[in-house]
Amino acid sequence: MSGAPAVRRGVALGLGAYLCWGFLPLFFKLLGGVDPVEIVAQRVVWSVVLLLVLIAAVGRLPQLAAAWANPRARLLLAASALLIGTNWLVYVWAINAAHVLETSLGYFLNPLVNVVMGVVLLKERLSRAQGIAVLLAAAGVAVLAIGAASGLWISLALAGTFATYGLIRKIAPVESLEGLAIETILLVPVALGYLGWLAAGGALAFGSGLGVSALLVMGGAVTAVPLLLFAAAARLLPYSTLGLLQYLAPSIQFLLATLAFGEPLTLAHLICFACIWSGLAIFAADSARQARAISVR
Repeated sequence: MSGAPAVRRGVALGLGAYLCWGFLPLFFKLLGGVDPVEIVAQRVVWSVVLLLVLIAAVGRLPQLAAAWANPRARLLLAASALLIGTNWLVYVWAINAAHVLETSLGYFLNPLVNVVMGVVLLKERLSRAQGIAVLLAAAGVAVLAIGAASGLWISLALAGTFATYGLIRKIAPVESLEGLAIETILLVPVALGYLGWLAAGGALAFGSGLGVSALLVMGGAVTAVPLLLFAAAARLLPYSTLGLLQYLAPSIQFLLATLAFGEPLTLAHLICFACIWSGLAIFAADSARQARAISVR
């Protein structure tokens, strides 16, 4: 598939992924009484089940075995598994601790953190527009820090872990589906160990009621489906288009936090978000300009 039909399909897939991620807080709010670590552990276990069934159904078990047999891929995916597991845990805890606003801020910061990591780690050159965008974001974070925002660490942890995760996945010699499967397989022993410990103490939420158990099982699909939609969209869309779509999810989370969940929006928050939104507008315009320049060459 190529041309306009491919782009339209890619946009539909990308919108599906980011809409899922945007409304994810609504799902985890339903599990508000469950230990966040158990939610993540159950998420890992049921994601593995779903992914292995999917990989078998599309006939990619040989590719999974080949990726697993690659020591470099396995080492990189062990690091990315630790990062994504930490990201999931902070995210789930933050939602159920009424810090959805901070999760939104974290994912707004993410593309700008990617730029900084590209400069620091990959020795990429920073354009003037990118430099202004990063400085505006840094100013916003500084304002929030001075305003004694107790949840700022959540935003920085989410942005840092996900940006580093993306960098590792970019250099890991493995396709997205097999990579996600191996990451979750590597997390399964820890997840099962924790679930076993909870069960031994009679504190396991799974099995305590049909509704809670069903939601925990659904966590596997809630995890895997948007990631697979995103991976499919990334193959069909220009990077600049995908980059613009990524702001949909934190925008939805911001609206949920302020309008649906009633989280307080302080002056420090407003200044911080204004700085970051301004930086992102400059960043997006610069990315679109670069994409147009490449297309006419």
